[in-house]
Amino acid sequence: MPPSTDRPLSPHLQVYRPQITSILSILHRVTGVALTAGTLLLTWWLVAAAYGPEQFANVQGFIGSWIGQLVLWGFTFSLFYHLGNGVRHLAWDFGWGFELPHVRTTGLAVLAFAGAATLVTLVAAYAVGG
Repeated sequence: MPPSTDRPLSPHLQVYRPQITSILSILHRVTGVALTAGTLLLTWWLVAAAYGPEQFANVQGFIGSWIGQLVLWGFTFSLFYHLGNGVRHLAWDFGWGFELPHVRTTGLAVLAFAGAATLVTLVAAYAVGG
């Protein structure tokens, strides 16, 4: 008997409502990609510094713009989120935290850590750098 055409053949996002575990998993992957892009930005900055003051000023101009600042804020959040969630996954590798209440609590803790660490880092950076 052929499959019905009015329903999907496999589970997908239209069938399931988002849960904290799926959202945090997707966010972990997105922040991994953001860290790759941020590393390219850091490389651009270092190479420009090696090429001379004019090239370095160009990169600094971009980084100092509102879009550059937004990219740096996103990179900072990505770094702290990926770090916190990596530690969470390391705990899972040791068999701790698989119970549903722990999964939710540690997920929210990772988000709180990433938000707070990002905020503290940005406040400190703007206080020192102006």
